[in-house]
Amino acid sequence: MEQRKHCLITGGSRGIGAATAYRFAKAGYKVTFFYRADDESAEYTRSKIHDITYDVLAYKVDVRDLDAVESAVFEAVYAFGPVDVLVSNAGVSKIELFTKTTPSEWNRIMDTNIGGLFNVVHTILPSMISRHSGNIVTVSSMWGVSGASCEVCYSTSKAAVIGFTKALAREVGPSNIRVNCVAPGVIDTEMNTVLDDETRKALCDETPLCRIGSAEEVADAVFYLADDTSSFITGQVLGVNGGYIT
Repeated sequence: MEQRKHCLITGGSRGIGAATAYRFAKAGYKVTFFYRADDESAEYTRSKIHDITYDVLAYKVDVRDLDAVESAVFEAVYAFGPVDVLVSNAGVSKIELFTKTTPSEWNRIMDTNIGGLFNVVHTILPSMISRHSGNIVTVSSMWGVSGASCEVCYSTSKAAVIGFTKALAREVGPSNIRVNCVAPGVIDTEMNTVLDDETRKALCDETPLCRIGSAEEVADAVFYLADDTSSFITGQVLGVNGGYIT
């Protein structure tokens, strides 16, 4: 019998992360997800996945803390075996003028969005290299591709995620490890609840598909990049934005 694969997702308690965790569970994966603070959402997601498979673990981990990441990964690997697929999804954002951005806010976003990516990949990658097998999918944003007014810090961090993805894909390709990125557009998640109805309508009007995307649609794109059907794809950025940017 073929050994079931293990997928680890950061920022997995809600939104895109939760939808991704559920998508991999439906495909037969053992699922581990990290979350930072929302115990209620984490338990809801864990119980929803538990309806499909008993093989689900949730760890409360701040991805900015390398020691905490290493400890949780060690426990997850002990329980489920090596991580076959890593989805680095944890991220934070802030809409404000750049001139209003404080150094502490800048550091908070950078430490989470790119520092957290470093921590989880740095922890998990050596095992993938030793096994000559693995998939890493990062989550950027369309604003990491094009930049967004009043989101300079967020856009910068997400552009860094894309650069990280492309460079690492070249480095670890000879070890049979693929590294790809999804860059979502406006998605119906909690992160975008700050948008008022007028702004949401305007974004829909500017999107060729005339609507906002769903977390499940992004999760499907993540799964595609991690699946064997995309076995000759690495170092790429897949836009899931309804045509907002091309």
